[in-house]
Amino acid sequence: MPIDIDGLSYEELVQLNHRVVERLKMLQAMQAHVDMMAFNIGARVSFDSQDGRQLGTLVKYNRKTVNVLGDDGRQWRVSPALLSPVKDVDDQPRPRHSRKKKRLR
Repeated sequence: MPIDIDGLSYEELVQLNHRVVERLKMLQAMQAHVDMMAFNIGARVSFDSQDGRQLGTLVKYNRKTVNVLGDDGRQWRVSPALLSPVKDVDDQPRPRHSRKKKRLR
């Protein structure tokens, strides 16, 4: 449903603008929080930077970003929307081998 703003005064338009901007900020913060909660502290992540693909560990949540400690020792502040999970080889399930237990005599 379109909103008719033609009849609004200058002051009413400014107030409406402030409300719209605040609402957009709130929606962005909510989305950043949702994106952030997809990752736990200590999670292995990757993201693209000007220096290429970076790998690291998520070390801290901020209000809109997360801190990632890169494998090269650099610390990055990254939007959680830009992160991708990294699957470590150690995270893969190990095949179970059936072993017969030895009886002690």
